Amino acid sequence: MTIQQLKELTLVEQMYNVVLLGPTGTGKTSLSVGLGISAVQAGYKVVFVPMGEMVHLLKTAEFTTRSANRIKRMKQVDLLSLDDLMFMAMDKNEANLFFHFINEVYENTSIILTSNKSPNDWGQLIGDEIITGAILDRIIQRSEIIQLSGDSYRLKHREGIFESKKKPENVAQN
Repeated sequence: MTIQQLKELTLVEQMYNVVLLGPTGTGKTSLSVGLGISAVQAGYKVVFVPMGEMVHLLKTAEFTTRSANRIKRMKQVDLLSLDDLMFMAMDKNEANLFFHFINEVYENTSIILTSNKSPNDWGQLIGDEIITGAILDRIIQRSEIIQLSGDSYRLKHREGIFESKKKPENVAQN
């Protein structure tokens, strides 16, 4: 599947998922955000949420109205983008909450997942091979897995404070 095919949003129309894998800095998040913007412009309901925030919302949904309302809205979108899926380890309770959430949305919502870990490594971070298998089963059943590669864009284009920079032409010299 090409980027152009993704931009056509067939994945949303047909409720397919996209798993974007690759090292840090290869454009997974940017691609996910870009697809979300295209989907919004096409009239779809979209939510983008970093995985750390997602886990926090799931853990606090039964205690706070704000978290419960955000989770409820996420269950009603056309496209849900979860960023940095395996960036942090989950405990068993968090993994269970995440599984139940995915189980509720996977047949009605397209999901974009970004991760710097291969699905083979997710079990170690989720901490439960059975829950991991169930999550993967639901997400990968109807999905495109896209492996991104290359050097980190941020590292390649980083700027240091002491690097010489060209001065703007309109700055007066003393």
